Amino acid sequence: MRLRRIKGAEEAVAASSRCISSPEAFKENWRHVFKNGNPIHIEIGMGKGKFITTLARENPDINYIGIERYESVLLRALQKTDEESLSNLKFIRMDAMQIPDVFAQGEAERIYLNFSDPWPKDRHAKRRLTSRIFLERYDRILPPSGRIEFKTDNRGLFEFSLQELPKAGWNIDAFTWDLHHDASLNAGNIMTEYEEKFSSLGNPIYKLIASRGNKKAPSA
Repeated sequence: MRLRRIKGAEEAVAASSRCISSPEAFKENWRHVFKNGNPIHIEIGMGKGKFITTLARENPDINYIGIERYESVLLRALQKTDEESLSNLKFIRMDAMQIPDVFAQGEAERIYLNFSDPWPKDRHAKRRLTSRIFLERYDRILPPSGRIEFKTDNRGLFEFSLQELPKAGWNIDAFTWDLHHDASLNAGNIMTEYEEKFSSLGNPIYKLIASRGNKKAPSA
């Protein structure tokens, strides 16, 4: 994926009080970052931040952490939240592969994956955020009751995810092939920028909810 680099993005991200520059230092100590013991929900690949910012605004008793790999994208999210005093929202610039280095077992209760890169070529399957290599990492930071919520407009990626999750030992609790026409799963749905764009073109949006079920905590 090619992204246009924005001059000054790296410096702006580093200077922001909303961005955690050394997140591994807070493993097992995120309550000190937020100054409370509220549950933590994570969005991986948060883009411009509309989804997670809306969640933080609507749910002050939940702490949210948005993870984004690219500074130029993260900068857009920072610009959108500059004027909002959301003490329950933080951002991290890092690769999702690193999350077990940043969060301890059970430290995050929910993970949102929204419109992730589909990596359509078979040889790139392990890079998909619903591949077994990433599911193993999510397994290492969620509690037994933890869950993943995944949305995409890419049918191939959705089909892959429906097959991959059970193979990795996860339970698929619910799914739909047309979110916006599914009264149950669409209740309270918050649309991302991509979701607004794709749905306006008539593309169906796919969603699934998966849980760890009774899986034992993996060894560190």
